[in-house]
Amino acid sequence: MVGGPWELVLQIRRSMVLDFAGPVDIDHWRRAAANVVRRRAEAAAEPRLRADGVTPGSTVGTEELEGQVTGLKRLIGRIALYEAPLRADGLLPEGGFVRSVEAWDYGRASGMARWGLAARLCSLQEAEAEAEAAVVRAGRLVQVNHRSWEDFSAAYALGRCLHFDEEEFGEWYETVLATHRVLNADPASPWRTLDWK
Repeated sequence: MVGGPWELVLQIRRSMVLDFAGPVDIDHWRRAAANVVRRRAEAAAEPRLRADGVTPGSTVGTEELEGQVTGLKRLIGRIALYEAPLRADGLLPEGGFVRSVEAWDYGRASGMARWGLAARLCSLQEAEAEAEAAVVRAGRLVQVNHRSWEDFSAAYALGRCLHFDEEEFGEWYETVLATHRVLNADPASPWRTLDWK
């Protein structure tokens, strides 16, 4: 479910944070995203030389391109809008930011595996093995792409809110916040009993 635009703008910001060694101004981030999209469109318009001949480039109309730029700028605003309460509510540290929302997909993959097992659409033995393999694979990807349970949780929360919440900070935000707080505080929580790596 994680969309290309979500990861694109977050990747652009990650690069900027590394380049500038600090926080990135939202307007600077928006300008950088617009420049990336425009450069990609220019590069896509160039013909490509391949082993089987020349492939013509593909062009995007000005109106469509500007629509993409406007959409990315709005998305950046939505991300900034959600990250502020993520910081205020303790899901992100002060000055922290979400590097990727792939956690949303990994969390959903684990849920889908469990739902598939519960639905018993194949033999129980096969379903258990498949579900376990899917959960383990998602867990490994999470560990590679996130630094801690808290980092994973903040990324999952942002992905969930971008997907469902419509900037309401309603049930979709409140339930993920409550879950984060329980998992972070309960001494019996996997976050407290299982090392991240």
